[in-house]
Amino acid sequence: MITLYGFGTIFPEGRGETKDLRAQWALEETGLPYRVHALDHTGGECDSEAFGKISPFHQAPVLDDGGFIVAESAAVVLYLAERSGKLIPSDAQGRTRVMQWCFAAVATIEPTLMAIDVIDIFDRDNEAGKVKVEARKLAGRWLSDLERRLEGRAWVACSDFTAADIMMAGVLRTIRKTDLMDPFPRIKAYYQRCFARPAWERALGLYAERMGMKVDDIR
Repeated sequence: MITLYGFGTIFPEGRGETKDLRAQWALEETGLPYRVHALDHTGGECDSEAFGKISPFHQAPVLDDGGFIVAESAAVVLYLAERSGKLIPSDAQGRTRVMQWCFAAVATIEPTLMAIDVIDIFDRDNEAGKVKVEARKLAGRWLSDLERRLEGRAWVACSDFTAADIMMAGVLRTIRKTDLMDPFPRIKAYYQRCFARPAWERALGLYAERMGMKVDDIR
């Protein structure tokens, strides 16, 4: 049985924003049997020595598949795709294309979006105004290129929905409450396609249940 280490408690601002959602979405898409170990983040479980033995940076998600441990959300999602034979093509070129767009999501687009988020959270005195302007310009550049990639395409890597779409949509979800996607109609339509999937709805519902929240509060 696969065990997903995901959040059971977290500080209020983090509810609905954590990366274990990506892993649980992949599990629901693949249909692999699993259980969730709900981590008590507010009680310090993520900082414990025991959790540090399976999570190099004391972060979730972590997957334990019969003693085989995988950390980092993109690695977890890709492993589940390989493990199930779903969400990823069977040929080497197709698999590489999926990996390319997983890396693009977490290594190119996400760091810029996270920088904007961190500025919004901590720059209460607006001392980083110029930095934020430049970060938004860079985000616009990445999103413009993603918009171009989606021309004539339903999904980002292949003709079918893949692990890359879970990762890309998960990254885009971090800006759902901002205006950053407004200039990009293809991205907005892609976002809606991804999050209309039944497996996402199941994952979000299960996440909300273990957090003790309503789905609409974290959608």
